[in-house]
Amino acid sequence: MGSVFAVVAGRGAKWIVALVWLAIVGGAIGTNLVGKFSDAEKNESTSFLPGDAESTKALAVTKKLEGGELAPLVVVYHRDGGLTAADEKTIARDRTILNRKFEREHFSATPLGRPQFSRSRDAALVVSQLKSDGKSDTIIDPVQAVRDRLAIHGHGLVAKVTGGAGYSADAIKVFEGINGTLVGAAFLLVLLLLIVIYRSPFFWVVPILSVAFAEVATRAIGYELTTLGVTVNGQSSSILSILVLGAGTDYALLLVARYREELRRHADRHEAMALALRTAGPAIFASGLTVIAALLCLALAKVNGTAGLGPIGALGIAVAMIAMLTLLPALLLIFGRFLFFPFVPRYDPNALTEPTGFWRRLGEGIAKRPRKVWVGVVALLLVLSLGVLKFDDGLTQGNSFRGDVEAVQGQKLLSESFPSGANAPTDIVIDDLLRVDAVRSAVGRVPGVVSVESEVGKQGNAISNTVLLKAILKPEPFSTEAFALIPHIRTAARAAGGPGTLVGGATAVEADLRTAAARDTKLIIPIALLVVFLILVVLLRAVVAPLLLIGTVILSFLASLGVGVVVFDVIFGFPGSDPSLPLFAFVFLVALGIDYNIFLMARVREETRVHGTRAGMIRGLAVTGGVITSAGIVLAGTFAVLGVLPLVFLTEIGFVVSFGVLLDTFIVRSILVPALVLDVGPKVWLPSSLAKVPDPG
Repeated sequence: MGSVFAVVAGRGAKWIVALVWLAIVGGAIGTNLVGKFSDAEKNESTSFLPGDAESTKALAVTKKLEGGELAPLVVVYHRDGGLTAADEKTIARDRTILNRKFEREHFSATPLGRPQFSRSRDAALVVSQLKSDGKSDTIIDPVQAVRDRLAIHGHGLVAKVTGGAGYSADAIKVFEGINGTLVGAAFLLVLLLLIVIYRSPFFWVVPILSVAFAEVATRAIGYELTTLGVTVNGQSSSILSILVLGAGTDYALLLVARYREELRRHADRHEAMALALRTAGPAIFASGLTVIAALLCLALAKVNGTAGLGPIGALGIAVAMIAMLTLLPALLLIFGRFLFFPFVPRYDPNALTEPTGFWRRLGEGIAKRPRKVWVGVVALLLVLSLGVLKFDDGLTQGNSFRGDVEAVQGQKLLSESFPSGANAPTDIVIDDLLRVDAVRSAVGRVPGVVSVESEVGKQGNAISNTVLLKAILKPEPFSTEAFALIPHIRTAARAAGGPGTLVGGATAVEADLRTAAARDTKLIIPIALLVVFLILVVLLRAVVAPLLLIGTVILSFLASLGVGVVVFDVIFGFPGSDPSLPLFAFVFLVALGIDYNIFLMARVREETRVHGTRAGMIRGLAVTGGVITSAGIVLAGTFAVLGVLPLVFLTEIGFVVSFGVLLDTFIVRSILVPALVLDVGPKVWLPSSLAKVPDPG
């Protein structure tokens, strides 16, 4: 298999490979496929719902009843001590001016309605309904027009835009610039790390260029996936960039380390690269396939956003791996040894083949008392895992931003004077006109429901015998308290209205998403473990070693999540975590943690054939320790860059995965795995024939 990878190292092949990649990237840019990929992102929570969710079915009916998918644009006016007569004139003037602008600009929105005053008349609500066609401009433009008008007010009168339209507009603004900010920060970090690792002012150009080509190619192909129905949102798009950059740079480091080693043994750089590809290529390929398989397990998710990340993420890893096995070696050969200046690896026929240094000494130290070492490390990881017991899934759409955006500020103002749920009423669809009053009465008696009103569809509706009611909830609509009300509302509504009664709306959408996310976590985690275990069995041709590796990765994941939960609460003060955080963190850490273990154990297996298990473990750690640690630092750094984005979920993913990668790199892969292998001895390779190879002496 290694000879296949070595084809790229040919004197003419390197130019062909470089030209092919140049044509691919040039075509992607020329046809604007990268831009089309960004345009295909869907950031509305309704687009993530599975088709069998009740809120999805309710949405299909309400679209027909209301003439489309509507998002309430809610303007909240507030003055401490009560609104004045001048304030009421200001509100009336705003309505007149904005309604004219809505008509002039042809916004897909109903006119701003008459103000609804609070009982104490310290606040007023003015509402419009925006009709969404899936394009961001239909939300952004009218919301921004209203906000521009409100910005002129002062002297104690506070006015904010909230509602579903306000939240959507704020989310779209965050995602509009998210990839540029993220990719720029991540590329800068990786550039600096590469300069530090290789101590060369020139070398970084080649891996960064290779990753950039992989990123463009991934997004171009990714657009074609979106046309086939794969859901991509701003979060999955951001994670995709990190996966391509992090994994691509990792594979580059692993290949370059072997290439530098061979440059000292061969005068011809083409021969050195051919040997590097024959030896490191299969390991990189196997590791890439493992990550791809783990990510594809996400495609089984019910939540469309999670399911979409599976094939998109797998595509990113595949393209990054191919780029590092083709484009990177081609560019390294084209530019020659000069790239490593000033520390150019020179041909030395007397180069040492026996590994030495820190990692060898570490392995020999662990070998003296392997059982005490692994017992101590396992105890430490179990203590770190205790934080998982405090996991809180309180992160919702309403508190998902780091810092208060205007929609959140408006919701707080609204909650001071009105029922919090007035921001986003819950829809109740009834298919029997005779039961409307019974449903209204039954739902109105559910604790937490303030009122049931806004009856739609009794006359002239698009669906005969179908009526839409709006339930105003007491708690904030994007809160766990509101989500907990949805099952009770559904039970009461169906009991009074029959089995065809549906409950939907923004709160129900979020509640259904959380239910689907919990189901996905329980289903996908064991499947991902089984898939990775089977791959390890095939690669290592053993059963005991894969079981040990899977166990260490699970411990590493639990410890990372446990530490993350404590840090999010105590240090960052986040309101909680997204229900899908454990699943995302698990898949990334299992895939990436196993990735490094494959590099280590593949080399250990190779050394074991000649030197036995004990010496093979020590030698394998000695030759892979430095490069895998460097790769781990780079990968952790790229995921940490997610923290520059103003979204709590991405910050949490970035922290947990970064911490987990470092924990795996410095503790699990460097200490725990060697200690377990050294303690178990040759039996670690059971049932393969290597288990019968005795350790010398």
